[in-house]
Amino acid sequence: MAQFPNCPKCDSDLTYEDGSLFVCPMCAHEWTTETEAEEVPEEKVYRDANGNVLVDGDDVSVIKDLKIKGASSVVKQGTIVKDIKLIDEDHDIDCKVPGHGPMKLKTEFVKKL
Repeated sequence: MAQFPNCPKCDSDLTYEDGSLFVCPMCAHEWTTETEAEEVPEEKVYRDANGNVLVDGDDVSVIKDLKIKGASSVVKQGTIVKDIKLIDEDHDIDCKVPGHGPMKLKTEFVKKL
């Protein structure tokens, strides 16, 4: 029996060959030996509602009223949030919203100033 390489995504050893591809039954990832050597982890690009690229330290404006979970208040449209920090979570922006304190926002609800 031939020994196939482990899956580059989930490191499973249950991979098999299908024509010119290797296939992982655990995560359904398909690759060739050439693409495995060329794979470079891509850095996530954060974009605002208008498609502008966001970086740490940018100032943004909220584009619609946002309800605050667990509170009866809202972050009003047009609120300016300064010095944002981008994070790799469900909500992409970690920041301090004036009048509300520390909060996480999604990039789809802000625009770059």
